[in-house]
Amino acid sequence: MKVLAMTLASLSLFASSMAVADPTKARADVASVAPALEKYRQETLFGDLWKRPGLSVRDRSIATLAALIARNQTTEMPEYLSFALDNGVKPSEISEIVTHLAFYAGWGNAMQAVAVAREVFAVRKIAAEQLSPAMPKLLALNETAEADRAKRVGELYGAVFPGVTQYTTDVLFRDLWLRPGLAPRDRSLVTISSLVASGQVAQLTGHVTIGINNGLTQAEIAEAMTHLAFYAGWPNVFSAMPVAKDVFEKRAR
Repeated sequence: MKVLAMTLASLSLFASSMAVADPTKARADVASVAPALEKYRQETLFGDLWKRPGLSVRDRSIATLAALIARNQTTEMPEYLSFALDNGVKPSEISEIVTHLAFYAGWGNAMQAVAVAREVFAVRKIAAEQLSPAMPKLLALNETAEADRAKRVGELYGAVFPGVTQYTTDVLFRDLWLRPGLAPRDRSLVTISSLVASGQVAQLTGHVTIGINNGLTQAEIAEAMTHLAFYAGWPNVFSAMPVAKDVFEKRAR
């Protein structure tokens, strides 16, 4: 009976979090606790930030979802999942974002996102055939670039951490990054946003470089940082900016 009670309590909490998917209720809830926060939400976030020209609303939705999943912030996730679908992010792309972030933000965070997305997909009547297949035909591998990456990582860590090194090659860069359900450029936007949101700035140098190679522009990365200041917090973005700036300057030489 105790286990049943705990399960029912967990379901109740989850149902409560799902109720926030109603934007009208969300605004009322915020205003009832922090009127100034609701003012910033309406005037600064949706009245200004989301309308800035430096990044499409589709890309802003991708960056926002990546930040929410990386930080395991499920309360606002239903609303932003629906917003992403309205902004042109395909169900198959959301499926791939969640899958990608299982590796970059942790399995548990991805599973929490699955629980929320499942309900949103059900409401939207999104069927299984609209999602990415488990085993698609992979994109072509850049053999030269991957050989260089594997060599560098192998020399640094292979002897001490052979398991991590091998999975990084076999699962991440020769499988996950080649899945066609999410364009390489978008995977880079997801990865960069996740790293900024979780404060993992040490990994940004490599992934900002990969992002530019995959088609993200310096201006788009800079605008993504602006967007993420609101969704990941100013301290995380101010920690990330010097790393990205260093990459930009080195590439400009």
